[in-house]
Amino acid sequence: MVFKFPTTTLKIFKATSFWKNHKLILREFKHFRFTAIFAIVFSALAASFEGFGLGFLLVFLQSLTTPGAEPVKTGIDWFDIVILGINASATERLYRVSALIVITTCLRASLNYLGQICIQFSEISLVDNLRQRIFEQLAAQSLSYFGKKSSGELINTLTTEMERIRQIFGGLAFLVTKSLTLIVYSISLFVLSWQLSIVSVLLFSLLAVGLSTLNKQIRERSFAITKANDHFTSRALEFIEGIRTVHAFSTQEFEQQRYYQASGNIVKAWKRVYWVSLIVRPLAESLSTLILITMICLALVTGLMQVSALLTFFFVLFRLVPMTQDLNGVIAFLSTQAGAVENINDLLKTEDKIYFQNGHLQFGGLQRVIDIVAVNFGYEPNKRVLKDITLTIEKGKMTALVGASGGGKTTLADLIARFYEPIDGRIFIDGVNLQKFEINSLRRKMAIVSQKTFIFNTSIRNNISYGTPTATEAEIIEAARLANALEFIEQLPQGFDTVIGADGIQLSGGQQQRIAIAQALVRDPDILILDEPTSALDSITEQVIQELLDKFTIGRTVIVIAHRLSTIAKADKVVVIEQGQIVEQGLYHDLIQQRGKFWQYYQIQNELR
Repeated sequence: MVFKFPTTTLKIFKATSFWKNHKLILREFKHFRFTAIFAIVFSALAASFEGFGLGFLLVFLQSLTTPGAEPVKTGIDWFDIVILGINASATERLYRVSALIVITTCLRASLNYLGQICIQFSEISLVDNLRQRIFEQLAAQSLSYFGKKSSGELINTLTTEMERIRQIFGGLAFLVTKSLTLIVYSISLFVLSWQLSIVSVLLFSLLAVGLSTLNKQIRERSFAITKANDHFTSRALEFIEGIRTVHAFSTQEFEQQRYYQASGNIVKAWKRVYWVSLIVRPLAESLSTLILITMICLALVTGLMQVSALLTFFFVLFRLVPMTQDLNGVIAFLSTQAGAVENINDLLKTEDKIYFQNGHLQFGGLQRVIDIVAVNFGYEPNKRVLKDITLTIEKGKMTALVGASGGGKTTLADLIARFYEPIDGRIFIDGVNLQKFEINSLRRKMAIVSQKTFIFNTSIRNNISYGTPTATEAEIIEAARLANALEFIEQLPQGFDTVIGADGIQLSGGQQQRIAIAQALVRDPDILILDEPTSALDSITEQVIQELLDKFTIGRTVIVIAHRLSTIAKADKVVVIEQGQIVEQGLYHDLIQQRGKFWQYYQIQNELR
């Protein structure tokens, strides 16, 4: 039977500021509840033995200061006689209580150790679980989400902010474990002298109220730290990814200034936090010392307690004060991390995100046609990139999309691959709505070769077989041979096992394109999308790769996006897209003879030769 808190209790707890500020972490306890429960149990037992130790300390001090006084009794006869030895001599009672203090101290230390083990295991489980949730959240988003988020911001969340979350959990664990000890100390104080305890509670409560005002200021200032970290990570990532452009334009000093400015913003944000957060501990220490001195004077003047009880009371109080200071310091620290919690909360919340809706039909391959019917699309609500696009793409034919840059050609290809969803209209494959197909089964039958290829920082073998884990060694080698890549691969130090660096930095543009073509060849796709795959290459490399593509496209359904019209002379259909609309479509030579928009492009390119 699973224990559940009463509904009313949960509602009251969720209404507290503690829940509202830390619900991200508190909700995750369900994933490692048993480890967390053991941590609390061990910490509670350790706190209990702390209380036992204080009781034994009282007996020990009485035995030292007033050995002739009546022995302290617990009221449990067997314990008083067998353990405390109230019928024994004062010296024997002293030995016994000394042994008990050592035993309880060792037990308390062992339980604290076990509690810390459980806390640390819970901490790493929390971080791991949050990382997985963030990945699942990102994987479930459409490409439009990533168009609105900078990669630096997302990387900062996965690295810096996750480390801050780990620190927050450590702080919360410290609060829980020390609060248990605080409760034991407080009970001990009330047992020793309820009068002095009430005075202590009142004075320390006033202190806590004053410090809470500072903690609110710290929390508000901490949000600037997260923003500064996001900006800094984005700036650093841009510098690393664009290092060739930086060198090409000799903008090292300009980038240095932007980098220093972003780093300086982090410094400024932390300084604003430190001005307030670092005053909490010294202020708490000073006021706590004042309260202690006041309590000692009050106890001495009034004579409320015996010497042994008074010494025990102030021993507990002196243990209590630094613990209270530590708790205030941790609360101040948690306030500085509020921005990290807010950042991850924003990433994980589902209310403001549009999730990819997968279909359920398995796609077995294109049988007849792809029909695009009255499709409208825009990346922004009031700005249409595609307007009323209606187009039929036949199986086994090459359809070429041409037009000015920014006209919507790549966007249309992305809609066919279902990277985005149309705002209006539908796309059908063999009469079935594209959205009804299970996306992985659809994309396994597709391959995309674009102008800008992405090469993973792994071996050439893994890059060629990426997305096709069943590819054999023979198939990988054959794909490389057909892509005219085998020769340069075999000349590399480790051949197919050569790790080619982030974004394929060790390869030329032509070599990267050949790897991308080999990747597509291994896939053996029904539908091939070529998005200007040769436009960034030199003429010789372009000719080689174009010949490869001509062979590869035979018998396949091909959608090719091209600016160089000579590369699409063999196309079965040419579609001219201008400002998001189809203005012409037909055979290559027929469109030239019509002397329309396509003819104008043809004339311009012939004049430039």
